[in-house]
Amino acid sequence: MSVAVLGSGAFGTALAISLAGKQPVTLWSRNPVHAQAMTEARENTARLPGYPLPEAILVTSDLEQATQADTLLLAVPMQKLRAILAEHSALFDGHVLVACCKGIELTTGLGPVQVMNETVPSAKAALLTGPSFAQDIAAGLPTALTLACSDPNLCTKLQEQLTTANLRLYRTTDTAGAELGGALKNVMAIACGAVIGAGMGDSARAALMTRGYAEMQRMALACGAKPETLAGLSGFGDLTLTCSSELSRNYRLGLSIGRGEGFDPSVTVEGAATARAVDSKARDMNLDMPITHTVVGLLDHSLTIAQATAQLLARPLKEE
Repeated sequence: MSVAVLGSGAFGTALAISLAGKQPVTLWSRNPVHAQAMTEARENTARLPGYPLPEAILVTSDLEQATQADTLLLAVPMQKLRAILAEHSALFDGHVLVACCKGIELTTGLGPVQVMNETVPSAKAALLTGPSFAQDIAAGLPTALTLACSDPNLCTKLQEQLTTANLRLYRTTDTAGAELGGALKNVMAIACGAVIGAGMGDSARAALMTRGYAEMQRMALACGAKPETLAGLSGFGDLTLTCSSELSRNYRLGLSIGRGEGFDPSVTVEGAATARAVDSKARDMNLDMPITHTVVGLLDHSLTIAQATAQLLARPLKEE
């Protein structure tokens, strides 16, 4: 099966670099100028500088050309996934679509696999998620990810196709668990960044990560996910990475909130929209999600850091 990566941000480019070590790869950019610049420089100087593009990568801005591949990796922002699929649905008919984004759609409360199933029902949907930074993948550093697909036979084939010398994939049929683990950990990363940015210390961050993980499990299990999925790479693994590194955009946003600093609005931070979507979903499901609710308050400036801290610490005492 041939493969194309749709989306020339840092993560999409890194995936293309890793996959090009074993097969030809098409890398699609929506922007023709950006595609031409990458073709000439053999590097994504705008989004992932310092990592050369192997000759096995064909860069194009022609979506019809890119969708000639059998397997399409959608490395686009979660909140733009539906629009791209709906606008070009005929080009995606019958393809294997692998979402490489993490989040919950703000308007519907759906995850990426659900959005793909809804917009292109003829396609076969899967999800690639887990603890990973683009720079690590592009540099050839060992990275383990979760590949989720409801069809176990297709999942096995994709696992073989997309595993590379530095990318090790573990498969699961629990798409709901993989979706929610990858989405919810971004919300917790914003919270942990705010804790460190406000100078509350590592002990407070550890407590927040732990209670945040409990919150992630609460919603995931209520949505039919398997607990072992949340304990794996797409849940606990991704939570650990994202809540402890400034390479995470969600964590950096939290840092800026905790420090009272501005944040570049042009930077895509999936956790911001996801926090609002999850907060609304939790109310509808009558689920207690105090950290998520607090993050929304910080994002909307209805809570200060001091108020958020007091609000969480004043919650009723309970068993763990």
